[in-house]
Amino acid sequence: MSPSRIAPPTSSDPSPIGLTKSQLAQFNEDGFLLIPDYLSKSTCTSLLETTHTMLRDFSLTDHPLTKFTTGSSSSNSSDDSSSDSHVSDNYFMTSHDKIRFFFEPTAFSTPTPSSPTSTLLKPKEHAINKIGHYLHGLSPPFSHISQSGPTGARNAAIARSLGFHDPRILQSMVICKQPEIGAEVPPHQDSTFLYTRPPSAVGWWIALEDATRGNGCLGFLRGSHRREPVRKRFVRKRGERETGTEFMDVDIGNTEEAWPRGLEALVNNDGKGGAVDGDGDEEEYTLGEVKAGTLVLIHGNLLHKSEQNLSGKSRFIYTFHVIEGSEARDENGQRWQYDERNWLQPPEGGEFTRLKGSS
Repeated sequence: MSPSRIAPPTSSDPSPIGLTKSQLAQFNEDGFLLIPDYLSKSTCTSLLETTHTMLRDFSLTDHPLTKFTTGSSSSNSSDDSSSDSHVSDNYFMTSHDKIRFFFEPTAFSTPTPSSPTSTLLKPKEHAINKIGHYLHGLSPPFSHISQSGPTGARNAAIARSLGFHDPRILQSMVICKQPEIGAEVPPHQDSTFLYTRPPSAVGWWIALEDATRGNGCLGFLRGSHRREPVRKRFVRKRGERETGTEFMDVDIGNTEEAWPRGLEALVNNDGKGGAVDGDGDEEEYTLGEVKAGTLVLIHGNLLHKSEQNLSGKSRFIYTFHVIEGSEARDENGQRWQYDERNWLQPPEGGEFTRLKGSS
């Protein structure tokens, strides 16, 4: 495990007008921002009740038992066989307009010659890694804290503070970080998985329960968004007979592909930015221990991670991600591009949810 230290919380600001100048300066400097008391305790309790109801009520009868991992593997399959893998890949890649359930890999037994079929080792409601990816559209309680009502209005104001022209919510998830089996999430950048050209992703990460060192709170490589280009993209495989996902390289010498607009001036001539070695896993990570109700804003280029949850306490959070939409233009009239290689695609004939903050 790399060294770490604790991040102090940013003072809460109940104003609906977005970020203060000091908050914006801290986000631009660090690549993340902690805003405590963003949601009330009662709201967190209600959202947890909604989540536990979904976990209790979803059916295993027609579920492909898809596992979710965030490591270097390109598979989200429940099995190595081609037919089961294809079903699981489809379950994952067609979740853009649905609420679906993805299991922790360690929630299943390991197949053996005498017992070749994996079986669940935990009750299903204690075995799910995450629920996604359209909670902001299909679940009224989660929609209300994402895109509508007072919290939706504040989210839209924060997006404007961050410089978004046409903010779009493209995915939302509850990440469960289950007791004893909640998986480690290695260092990564959100723009790898939610790629625009140039990169534009920002994550809204809201703790529904206290997040501590013991149950796998986030860790941030402070300032790495200003030093580390997006090196890879998580994309759909190409070819008529290909299914599933893979990682493809990004040209880090091309600032338009690897760096958000506004950070190009920090890039060296080689396009690397120069201060992070690999994934930065040996550098000091700042721990984000936060109370329930805290909002954490995460820059898409920032390296961040979380450790395995070996404790007896869960760490449920809700997160959604925002990118620049198709109607956005920069000061030079240039668009941001979201292409067909991305694993997550908008509804057929439609577009991602505009973050307007209306009721």
